[in-house]
Amino acid sequence: MSETHAGSCLCGAVQFTIQGSLGPVIFCHCVQCRKQTGHFYAGTNVADAALAVTGGGNLAWYQSSPEARRGFCRICGSTLFWKAQAVPYISVLAGSLDGPTGLQGVRHDFAAFKGDYYRIEDGLPQNATFPPP
Repeated sequence: MSETHAGSCLCGAVQFTIQGSLGPVIFCHCVQCRKQTGHFYAGTNVADAALAVTGGGNLAWYQSSPEARRGFCRICGSTLFWKAQAVPYISVLAGSLDGPTGLQGVRHDFAAFKGDYYRIEDGLPQNATFPPP
């Protein structure tokens, strides 16, 4: 039996379902993620083909770098997705998922760029920048 997960933006104009398992949560503290979310990013990766979006006309994309773009609701501004170029998966913000997810964090990336107003004290591995391949 396949797992189904649902999520949405704050106003509900963009809704989505994911068929299949969710990846573990990765926390990103890079400047772009902090600026976009107001804190740090917590996302789970899913296969592109596993994601179905309704209300896609309300989903806007911002090309934040040559390598990636960020998806958000054009009505309420909720951050929903991060998509790197030429990879078969998309990162979904864990906070946009409905109900209990059972997700757990596995690491912190770009920890050297974290905000000075908080500490990372959960014992998870920390990469100063992006993790090595």
